[in-house]
Amino acid sequence: MFKRFFGTMRDFHPIVNVLLAGTIFARIASSMSLPFLAIYLIAATDMSPTMVGAIVGIGSLAGMLGGFFGGHLSDRFGRRVVMLAAIYMWGFVFLGFAFTGLPVIFALLNAINGLCRSFYEPVSQALMADLTEKEKRFSVFSLRYMAINIGVAVGPLLGTLFAAMSGRLPWIITGCIYLAYGLLLHLLLQKFGIRRIEGEKKEPVTMAQSWNVIRRDRAFRYFIIGGIVTAIGYSQMTSTLSQFIDEGFANGVELFAWMMSVNAIVVVAFQIPFSKWAEKRTPMTAIAVGSVFYAIGHIGFAFSGSWWMLVASMVVFTWGEILTFPAGSMIVDRIAPEGMRGTYFGAQTFTSLGHFLGPWIGGILLQGYGGQALFVTVAVISIAAIWFFRLGESRSAKVELQAMKAGA
Repeated sequence: MFKRFFGTMRDFHPIVNVLLAGTIFARIASSMSLPFLAIYLIAATDMSPTMVGAIVGIGSLAGMLGGFFGGHLSDRFGRRVVMLAAIYMWGFVFLGFAFTGLPVIFALLNAINGLCRSFYEPVSQALMADLTEKEKRFSVFSLRYMAINIGVAVGPLLGTLFAAMSGRLPWIITGCIYLAYGLLLHLLLQKFGIRRIEGEKKEPVTMAQSWNVIRRDRAFRYFIIGGIVTAIGYSQMTSTLSQFIDEGFANGVELFAWMMSVNAIVVVAFQIPFSKWAEKRTPMTAIAVGSVFYAIGHIGFAFSGSWWMLVASMVVFTWGEILTFPAGSMIVDRIAPEGMRGTYFGAQTFTSLGHFLGPWIGGILLQGYGGQALFVTVAVISIAAIWFFRLGESRSAKVELQAMKAGA
């Protein structure tokens, strides 16, 4: 797994390689702790399940709102400043989780956690794109997604091991790893001349100007809507699918755990060959094929009558995941105006609205109409997302044609 990952990094800028490798270890660290946040809060405090749910949700809400601001700040003040500030703050947030016991502090810390994630991830993607030739960017975004999945596959197992020693230990280790990663990245960015790479400061763009550019970009709005619709379908994997399996199959919890493992294994096994295929096509083709895989996977979930059918459906569903996630980043990179790449990658976090709406919509369908109706409906929604991406592509092509005529 690691050999395959690191063996593909030779052709990229050293800073890109540092960010990719750092993504693995940072995700291993955060996956030791954050997936168990609700359990930790219940064990460490006397909060009600409703309050615990609200505190967990604050992180996602803050992350959805914070991405645009973090991306804009990176365009204005440089990638280096925003990334390092987010990583250092993140480290102290995890340490704070270990040593506080007040609900209001937990809520504040998780809000800052969401902001740190929304600042760091779009900015790191923008920097990877800054330092990579256009024809290699799909590979970079694919490797980044693979790195995330390697971390998520390993982290929870380590978290369980450390939590058995002490409930605070995973949080302390995670905080220390993030602080160490921040320090290492700080030194390497200086060594490889990030100040020179960022170039001289351009005329600063205000927050209002950035928002107006995005607001007027109709193609980007269509892409965002397509991303939200895709997220509504994708989010069923982490919300309603577990309930559907637990209710309809013997040993449902064990089966769902195996399916999550299959998801991570398939990402690691197929990411590189799929990215090589997608590099020769347009991002729109990758998204269309990925959306069809999503739909087939959902149909499979709806009508599976055995373990092997569910696992096979998960494999097909994951193929869609492998194609759509990097392709979404490629689309943002392609349409972002020069000097506003960070802002656009930050604004892409608005698609997280789908991860908020998806579990709610899925829960209503599951409770009111059953699992088959839910996943058939979500399959249709997954296909419908293609239409919004097509509208965005059509609008983008029209704008490019008008610009070419104006410049002729």
